[in-house]
Parts: sequence; C-alpha cells; structure tokens
Amino acid sequence: MSLLFERLWQGFLDTLLMVGVSSLLALLAGIPLAVFLVTSSKGGIFEAPKLNQLLGSIVNLFRSIPFLILMVALIPFTRLIVGTTYGVWAAVVPLTIAATPFFARIAEVSLREVDHGLIEAAQAMGCRRWHIVWHVLLPEALPGIVGGFTITLVTMINSSAMAGAIGAGGLGDLAYRYGYQRFDSQVMLTVIVTLVVLVSLIQFGGDRLAKGLNRRG
Repeated sequence: MSLLFERLWQGFLDTLLMVGVSSLLALLAGIPLAVFLVTSSKGGIFEAPKLNQLLGSIVNLFRSIPFLILMVALIPFTRLIVGTTYGVWAAVVPLTIAATPFFARIAEVSLREVDHGLIEAAQAMGCRRWHIVWHVLLPEALPGIVGGFTITLVTMINSSAMAGAIGAGGLGDLAYRYGYQRFDSQVMLTVIVTLVVLVSLIQFGGDRLAKGLNRRG
C-alpha cells in the first residue's frame, strides 16, 4: 500500500507539473492571440482582415488535430526544444501547443461578447487603442476568460493522462503501466478517483472565481 501511495503521489506531482507549466504558457500565449483575433477582425480597433484570416486558419488547423496525433507529429520539435521525447518536460511542448489555440478561441468568444457600446464610448473619449484593450476589453471579458481557462485546464488534465500512457509520466503512466498492463484494478480505480477529485476541485474553484469576478463587474 505504501508503494502504491508513493507512485500515486509522484504521478500526481508529475501531472501537476505538466499541466501547471503548460497551462501557464497557454495562458500567456492564448490571451494575446485572442485579443489579436478580435481586434484585427473587420471593424476591429486594429483592423487587419488578411492577417486575421491567416492566423485564424493556423489556429483552426492546430485545433482540428487530435492530441495523440499532434503529440507524435511534434516529436522532432519536442526533441529540439527540450532535448528528449520522454518524460514530463517532453509532454509540456505538445500540451502547450494543443492548449493555446483551444484557449484562444474560448477567450475570443468572451472578448467578442463585450458590449461594443463600451468600446465606442472609450473611442469617443479619445482613449488610445491599447488603453481600450487593457481597460475595457480584458476587464469586461475577464469572467468569461476565467471560465474558459477552467475548461482548458480540465481538457489539459485529460490530455496529460493520454500523454502519460505513452511515456510522459504522471497519473496516465501510472494507470497504464501498473493498472492496465498488470491488470491491477486497484491502481486503475485509485487513479480514476484522483483524477475525478482533481478535475472537480479545479472546476469548482474556476466557477467560483468567475462568478465572483462577474458580480464584482
């Protein structure tokens, strides 16, 4: 039992590391990407339709590729970036690349739902375009962005389990090697319960934060 607990704890930490680093990178890249997709569209404050269409096509391309296929296709790139294709850090690269366009599209929806009248009012007051982004678009869309990031985190946990099953470590690796391959139902059940609890906590925390920000707004 103690050995199972040690493996479970290590797998849990590996999963947190994978998802934590990847989600931070996806957040830092996804929000600017979403802002650009909104502001560069037709009628946007940084209107650039051709560039918007090109970037939107790239985002859609990466979103359409299943994570397992994307992870395999990125093996040479992953090796170039982190020097290996095995382990936790090797999983960070495909997780980040998969999560960034996913989160960007969700954040884009929240940004587009901001009342256009607020933007027009800010323009009428002589606000600069970046001022509108920082003080109108992002604050107004923040509850939706938080909700979207919560969904992204849950999706990344699912993807990290898939990555773990093919050598990335974490709870997925534990479930595959010590549960599935050894027909140990106790390990499988323990991993499933751990993942359910982790996802539930993240969803609960994200929902509470989004509701708090919405009331504050």
